[in-house]
Amino acid sequence: MEEAWWRRPSTLPLFILLFAVLIISFGGAIRIHDAGESCPDWPKCFGTYGFDISEEEQAAYWEENPDEIDSRGADHRYTVFEIFLEWFHRALVGVIAIPVLLNVIVAKRKIDFYGKRNFYSAVFIAILLVIQAIAGAITVFYDNADWSVALHLSLASIFTASILWQYKLTRVKEGAGWKFLQVAPEFKQLYQKKFDLIALSVLILLVLGAWVSSTAGGQYNQSCSVGFPDAWPQCNGQFFPTLDNSGILVQMIHRIGALLVGVVLIVALLRLKEEQSNYHNAKPFYNALLLTSLLWFANLMIGAAYLIKAKIGEFPEWISLLHLLGGVSTFIVAASGPMMFRLSNNNLSDSEE
Repeated sequence: MEEAWWRRPSTLPLFILLFAVLIISFGGAIRIHDAGESCPDWPKCFGTYGFDISEEEQAAYWEENPDEIDSRGADHRYTVFEIFLEWFHRALVGVIAIPVLLNVIVAKRKIDFYGKRNFYSAVFIAILLVIQAIAGAITVFYDNADWSVALHLSLASIFTASILWQYKLTRVKEGAGWKFLQVAPEFKQLYQKKFDLIALSVLILLVLGAWVSSTAGGQYNQSCSVGFPDAWPQCNGQFFPTLDNSGILVQMIHRIGALLVGVVLIVALLRLKEEQSNYHNAKPFYNALLLTSLLWFANLMIGAAYLIKAKIGEFPEWISLLHLLGGVSTFIVAASGPMMFRLSNNNLSDSEE
């Protein structure tokens, strides 16, 4: 009789995966509410470990630490809610360290059954968490510079994908009967690199999105006017606007990147739809590519709605958060394709462990 799902070792990485998505969500809320600098120091927050920092306490802190005054100036005051977002985000990163460490211990103890690859994956996830915490500190030290925010989100996405990989590893060892585990070798040879490139292109698009939203406090979101059709699909009323400022350039790079990724997805999907019947168990890979394409299109529409509904200086916060989570979800699903290929055709045999 198969062990109950909550008692399986694979449940632990699944729990970490859900926890990681929660952390990314709060990270997105921080960016959307422009609260990324609401705790000027690290790991403390205004010299304390709490978040209920009054405006008077903030002023006193700036006077004592003038070198930590952020881009908003010494007269700016953060709300308790903004400080809480940053504080709670950091707290979640600290809490997730517990199951991540436990995951390493469990993988080590059960290495004879789950294999060295599973253990190495658990260690890699733990190392990534440390690197991600350092990246978070860097975003504070560099006053939420655009490159640091993009780096932070990129690492968070890779961290989440790594957890998904380990979950799949453990489930395979537990006897999951996934059809993609036995796929035609010819199909694997033909499509594996293509799925790799698709996942990489989606990740790059996600980084570009972080670049747009984080540069200069998100002001690049406002570079292409507002409303339909001036803001989207056009930019300032033109399909090919003059690139007279960096904001428009960044916007257009992101938009062109999104279109290129869409073209690649659609072409690959149409080709795979015609060829999947020629290969054994190719259907799961088609479904993964189809879901990636659907998520890409949905997120494209969300991004368009975000610009169309915006007013100068006022952007719909919930749509922005949805756009971020849509981008991360698209990448995670896109990354599942390469994972499926690497798990297929007895790639986890004892001789390879």
